[in-house]
Amino acid sequence: MFGLGPLELGIILAIVVVLFGAKRLPEIGSGIGKAIKNFKSGISEQSEIDVTPEKEQVDEGESKT
Repeated sequence: MFGLGPLELGIILAIVVVLFGAKRLPEIGSGIGKAIKNFKSGISEQSEIDVTPEKEQVDEGESKT
């Protein structure tokens, strides 16, 4: 997985536990899981998004100066 061996993954896990604490890890994991779920559902709901800007309609009687 991304060229990381078990030793590197263990070191990364230890650093995360030290930074966030063991009690907050389930909260962080839950938040990441919900974010991924919402992202996937958002992509599947909207397959196309129109991002072209609407042209301004100018009255024929007005002139730009």
